[in-house]
Amino acid sequence: MYDYSTLDPGKLEYISVAGIDEIENGERLFVDIDDIPLVIFNIAGDFFAIQDECTHDHESLGDGELQGFRVTCPRHGAEFDVRNGKACTLPAVIDVPAYPTRIIAGKIEVGLPLDT
Repeated sequence: MYDYSTLDPGKLEYISVAGIDEIENGERLFVDIDDIPLVIFNIAGDFFAIQDECTHDHESLGDGELQGFRVTCPRHGAEFDVRNGKACTLPAVIDVPAYPTRIIAGKIEVGLPLDT
């Protein structure tokens, strides 16, 4: 999988998904962009976006418990870092895609890689 948050911003298309006031601290928002299910987390005013699919069993990650920067898959307990998508515990061994976010005029935007 890929941590798209490390891509050059010129290789990304940013898409507005919500106002910053739509996701309270510690909460999350589910969105689909171009058939990609995403979950966006607000952690102390910082926003993080990952693909909403566990790489171990393809269940929704966004339904899992969030502790610090880790979300736990509710099915088998695999943990992922929402900042970069890294698989932190078994049974997951493959990272989940992570996407950069930015705030423009009070709106949360998620960066998706441009087709090349």
